[in-house]
Amino acid sequence: MSLLTQISNIFSKQQSEQLVGISLQQKSLGLCILPPMQDASNPELASSNKIIFEKRTVESFDFASVIDKLNNQFNLSCECHLVLNAAQSQIVQVDKPDVPKDEINGALKWQVKDLVSISPDNMVLDYFDGPILAGGKEKINVVCSPLNELKKIVSVLNTGSMKVASITIEEFAFANLLPIQNDACLLVCQQPNEEITLLIVKQGKLYFHRRLRGFSQIASKTEDELTMTAIDNLALEIQRSSDYFERQLKQAPIKEIKVLLPIELESFFARKLAENSHMPVSLLTLPEAYREHREYACAIGAVMAPASVAEQSQELKHVS
Repeated sequence: MSLLTQISNIFSKQQSEQLVGISLQQKSLGLCILPPMQDASNPELASSNKIIFEKRTVESFDFASVIDKLNNQFNLSCECHLVLNAAQSQIVQVDKPDVPKDEINGALKWQVKDLVSISPDNMVLDYFDGPILAGGKEKINVVCSPLNELKKIVSVLNTGSMKVASITIEEFAFANLLPIQNDACLLVCQQPNEEITLLIVKQGKLYFHRRLRGFSQIASKTEDELTMTAIDNLALEIQRSSDYFERQLKQAPIKEIKVLLPIELESFFARKLAENSHMPVSLLTLPEAYREHREYACAIGAVMAPASVAEQSQELKHVS
C-alpha cells in the first residue's frame, strides 16, 4: 500500500483491539492509549484495562520525532487515530461542484486554491456536506492539509506494529463526544493552548463549526479577567453563531450549551457564561474512566466516533 493511499484513510471507521488517539497541538502532543471502543464508555470495563495518558512538548512542529520516541517507549501495536490541529488543517465552505461524485475532490482542489494557503501541488483534501442554506443553495465544507507534513507523520506511525487507522480534525473529534439527540447542542471546546472552537451538533451531525481567535491563553486568566473580557466576547460569538443556525439554516433554537475547556476555572467559566447567554450551560461529561483527563478529550473523541458523525465525510480518494 502506497503512502498516499495510507493517508487517504481520513475519517476511516476501522477498529482495533487497542485504541490509540494522538492529538497534535501547537507546541505539544497528547497521547491516549484506550481500551477497545465497545469498552470506552463502560466504567467497569475501561477501568479494568490499562489506560495511558501522555503529553509531550514538541519543538519546531517536529511531531514525527516525538511520535517515534513514544512508539519506542510503549511499543505500540495497534491502529492509531490522528487528530490534526487548526494550524495543520484549513476549512472553507464553497458551492458544491456540479460534477460526478468521483470527480468532486479533483475539482475542489482548484476551486479552493485561492481560499487557502496550501498550494494545490501540496494539498490533500476531503469534504463533508453542509446543511442547505436559506434559498436552497447547496454548500460543502472542504478540509485541506499540507501533504508534505502528513507524509512525515504517517511514515513514523506506520513503522513497526502501529498503523494509521484514521486522520481527522478536532471539530469531528470533539463532536464525537456529544450524545446523539434530537435537540441542537452548542459545544464550546478547546485543546490545551489552542483557540476555542464552537460547534453546533444535532442528531449526531455537525451543522456548524467556527474557529475563534484570541482565546488560546484563556487558561492563564483570573476570574476577574474572564468575567471582564473573555466571557463577554465569547457570549457575543455564541449569539452570532446561534442566529446563523436559526435564520440561515432554518433550524429550531439551540436548547443547551456544553463546555469542554482544559482550564482550572472551567466550572466558573460555565457559570458566568450561563449568566451572559440566557441559556442552560453545563460541563460536557466524559466517560467515567476519562473524567479527570479533559485535556485529552480531543484524542479520546477521535476513537469514539459514532457512525452518524463519521458518515458525514467522504472517503478521501484523491490526494495527488
